[in-house]
Amino acid sequence: MSRITPPWNGLGLRMRLTLLYGGLFFAAGSLLLWSTYLLTGRALDERFAVKSTKISGSEAAPASEGSAPPPDILFQRVESDVKLRADSVLDEMLRSSLLIMILIGIVAVVLGYLVADRALRPLDRVTETARRLSESTLHERIALSGPSDEVKRLADTFDAMLDRLHRVFDGQRRFIANASHELRTPLAINRTVLEVSLEEPEASADLKALARALLGTNARYERLIEGLLLLAESEQELAVRRVVDVEQVVRAALEQLDLHPRRRRITLRHDLRPALVEGDPLLLERCVFNLLENAVKYNVRGGEVEVSLRHDGDAAVLTVDNTGQPVPSYEVEDLFEPFRRLQGDRVRSARGSGLGLSIVRAIVDAHGGAVGARARPEGGLSVTVRLPGPARDG
Repeated sequence: MSRITPPWNGLGLRMRLTLLYGGLFFAAGSLLLWSTYLLTGRALDERFAVKSTKISGSEAAPASEGSAPPPDILFQRVESDVKLRADSVLDEMLRSSLLIMILIGIVAVVLGYLVADRALRPLDRVTETARRLSESTLHERIALSGPSDEVKRLADTFDAMLDRLHRVFDGQRRFIANASHELRTPLAINRTVLEVSLEEPEASADLKALARALLGTNARYERLIEGLLLLAESEQELAVRRVVDVEQVVRAALEQLDLHPRRRRITLRHDLRPALVEGDPLLLERCVFNLLENAVKYNVRGGEVEVSLRHDGDAAVLTVDNTGQPVPSYEVEDLFEPFRRLQGDRVRSARGSGLGLSIVRAIVDAHGGAVGARARPEGGLSVTVRLPGPARDG
């Protein structure tokens, strides 16, 4: 059951404060107006009661025939006239007070908006800085000046958090660089030793078989480490941004693709059209290659792979369809998580490290795009990547 959002919550904080200021002013003004009205009416009633007492106490002797009206009739006339005049004064005062309160209320609402705007201006600065920040601009700070109030303390807390994040990201970059060197070097040495032993003419058949098995294991570890490092790098802010034609990237990836894995011939069809995006061409090439490699690797003998590239508004849309074993729809989303494979492939890690689609998602996210997949009814997957086009000036 969906909850209905009150209209009050849909307004901005500046407008809510303005309405709050205006509402409080009109509430206080109304209370003051009615208090003044009641006190004035009470004062007039008291003065009228005193006047009536004086008039009734100074009654003269009964007048003769043909003289002025009796005092009681004269008193009633005076009392009626005084009441009419008092009611008229109260009504005029009420109308004038209401008009003045409305005019001053409008001025108060305008002033309340200006005061709220000035009070929230430092928060706007904090928001704009947070929106502008990314991993490559973590060196920026709000550096808000002014009295040590709540907004100043908020800005200082935000700056302190940015300092901690900056140190964390710097440490992560150094770790990736060191890990890239420390992990690749021993594996490269092992590969060289094993390749040399295979070329040794005096090596026995058993030794060469063992060397080939170890070389395959070493190659799988190298692919795993390369995938982990690439995943860590692709999740960071892009260091290179330039306008790239995705069609050229796809064609470059197709040239590197092996369409005969394990002697299983795969038929490839493609429909490519020029499509420009802004990003890192090397990461985009790796993204496309991972998609194509995944489509070929998890295909069936005599299967097919279809690649299409088109424009959709200001975005480039790349779709890779492949035949293969039926994929349960509830497992499709899990394939984008690291080390996730289908139920039947989890024990067959020789096919891959389980990082292909997770690297694709990380690269697409770094470029501000979106990636999704669906299970084909006849088997296999259909993966769609949507990348935003280059920014337009003006």
